[in-house]
Amino acid sequence: MNKENIYNVPNFLSFYRLLTFPLILWFIYAGKENLFAIFLCVNLITDILDGLIARTFNLQTKFGARLDSLADNGTFIAAFIGIFTFKINDFAASIWMLWLFIGFFMTGLIISFIKFKQYPSLHLYTTKIGGYIQGIFIFVLFAWGYNEYLFYVAMAIGYISHIEEFIILFISNEMKTDAKGLYWVLKQN
Repeated sequence: MNKENIYNVPNFLSFYRLLTFPLILWFIYAGKENLFAIFLCVNLITDILDGLIARTFNLQTKFGARLDSLADNGTFIAAFIGIFTFKINDFAASIWMLWLFIGFFMTGLIISFIKFKQYPSLHLYTTKIGGYIQGIFIFVLFAWGYNEYLFYVAMAIGYISHIEEFIILFISNEMKTDAKGLYWVLKQN
C-alpha cells in the first residue's frame, strides 16, 4: 500500500487556513474589521492557490482533499459570521438568500454525517466554481463594498452546487472524494 506524501505546499496552505480560523474569529469578536478582512482575503487567496498548486504539480492526496474541505468550510463560516457582524446592513431585502445558502450548507453536512459518519469532501466542479465566485464576492464585499449582481450569481451557483451535492450523497453508497459531479458519479455506477 502506497503511503501518501502529505507534506506538501497545498496541504501547508490548507493547514494555514485552519490555523488562522480562530484568529479570524477573534478579530470578529474584537470588532477589528480591517484585520478580519485582511486575513479573510489572504485565506481566500490561499484557497485558490492550494488547489491550483495541487493540480499543477500532481500533489493531490486524499488527506489534502479532506484538509482542504475542512479549511474551506472554516473560511466560509468565518466569512458568514463576519458578514453578519460587519456587513449585515448591506444585504437588506436579500438576506433571506444568504440564510437559504447557509441552510443548504448545513443540510449537506448533516446528510454526510448521518449517512457516512464523516465530513463531506466531494470536490464537485460546481462547488469549485461556486466557491471561487463566492470567494470573489466576499473579497469584493470586504475590500470595496457590496455588489448585488455578484451576490445573486454567487447564491444561484451555490444553490445548484448544494442540490447536486444532496443528490450525490443520497445515491452514493460510500463517500466519494473528488467526485467531480453528478455526471461522473452516475457514469461510475
